[in-house]
Amino acid sequence: MSRYTEVIVLARRAEEVMEPLTRPDENREWHQTFTRVGDNVFAGSGTPSDECYAWVAQFIRRNWTGLFAHLESLPWPDPWSVQVLVRDEDDDCFGLWMIYDGRLVEVPIPRTEREPFSDTIVGVLSRTDRPGR
Repeated sequence: MSRYTEVIVLARRAEEVMEPLTRPDENREWHQTFTRVGDNVFAGSGTPSDECYAWVAQFIRRNWTGLFAHLESLPWPDPWSVQVLVRDEDDDCFGLWMIYDGRLVEVPIPRTEREPFSDTIVGVLSRTDRPGR
């Protein structure tokens, strides 16, 4: 059975750091590539700029093992701006990870709880304010 997980990386001035992750690399533990989302998408203009703050990838199955460790090891020019959003197919919403003391740490989101689930790497994030819970 296939599973999918969507990952969005947001980071200022990280074009050079993220560029290798936009190309296939058989030496990485995970093999998907990120797609650069230029800021022109947000501005609604057709003209791309030199700056990009967002990269997206969709991972199939549990094949993104090692991604967090890889991201933690990168020489971020502004590590305080790095945000990693992760949504597994069973999550109610994206979870948020930020770099604290060199490690990606999940930031608690009000009215959510994460429960372990063996088919995912991070478990399942559920809204606690959902009717019927």
